[in-house]
Amino acid sequence: MINLKKNSSISLEKNGEDFKHVCIGLDWGVIKKKAFFGLLSENEAVDLDGSVTLFDAQKKEKETVYYRKLVSNDKSIRHSGDDRTGDSSADNKDNEVIYINLDKVSKDVETIVFYLNSFKQQDFSTIPYSKIRIIEGEHHNPNKVFASYDLSGDSSFKGSTSMVMAKMNRVAGNRWTFTAIGEAVAAHDIAGTVKLIKEKYL
Repeated sequence: MINLKKNSSISLEKNGEDFKHVCIGLDWGVIKKKAFFGLLSENEAVDLDGSVTLFDAQKKEKETVYYRKLVSNDKSIRHSGDDRTGDSSADNKDNEVIYINLDKVSKDVETIVFYLNSFKQQDFSTIPYSKIRIIEGEHHNPNKVFASYDLSGDSSFKGSTSMVMAKMNRVAGNRWTFTAIGEAVAAHDIAGTVKLIKEKYL
């Protein structure tokens, strides 16, 4: 497995063969809060929304796949649905999964960007971890991760409720690269995040 670092890129291929299917897994934990004068702890559910927006070469938004639109127009991308709680412990399971058939992605799509928005506007610095994983193949199997990019609760995320996690760029034909980003952005919803993606990440 490849452990990605911020701004690092990899080609979505193995042994000279371009991937045809990938699953993008999004995973995050619940907030642990002290209770009863600090003697006990309780879990606060974390409702993050994983979304993916497709752009053409002119940086025009083609469409967004998210919890209210689970399948792209060309049927190349499927969203597993909304997870409203997060993980209370490390269970090696992704909370939300984006399934991508790379052969079916419309030819005018040049960039695919993955990001998280906090539905309840929970501060990212209080969320213990979030991560994005790339799994080769059309079936999600967390035991066969090709690459992973891990984020932890970080003071630099303080006050932020949205994060651009990663992007995929078309190199040629059906060949793609994946770049880890992991940056908090000053947005509060999908529309605001897409606007900032256009300005900085394409």
